[in-house]
Amino acid sequence: MLLTISILILAYMVMGKDIKPLIAKAKNVDWRKGLNDIWLRIEPWATKVGRVTARPVLQCYYVLKSENLSTTERMLIYAAIAYTVLPSDLLPRATYKLLGILDDGVALMYAYRKIKDKITPEINNQVEDTLNDWFGIEYEMVE
Repeated sequence: MLLTISILILAYMVMGKDIKPLIAKAKNVDWRKGLNDIWLRIEPWATKVGRVTARPVLQCYYVLKSENLSTTERMLIYAAIAYTVLPSDLLPRATYKLLGILDDGVALMYAYRKIKDKITPEINNQVEDTLNDWFGIEYEMVE
């Protein structure tokens, strides 16, 4: 139910429709289970797409874990992450190739733009630590 409502909210927001009835249904959702479920999907997905592509997903995830979010923001972020990392979506990548990738990107970037002011230095540190665990430490060349 959480995933369905979240994705409907994301779609309604992108289309500019009223989301109040959906938000009312999401008020009493157990987010801990949803967070655990989505976390288990992020790492395998991230190892396929790489460090740069995984960064905004992790930023959204760590913002989602924070306490200072409205239900609307929480649902939007959850939907964007789920839509991006889950194998099934409206435009399957295997069938629609570039379009199938772009719809995931649009969902994620829409949510990211809505919550980017909530990405703190602490969240960025968590993201970098996670990326370093998964991909190794990224070094910069000094000349």
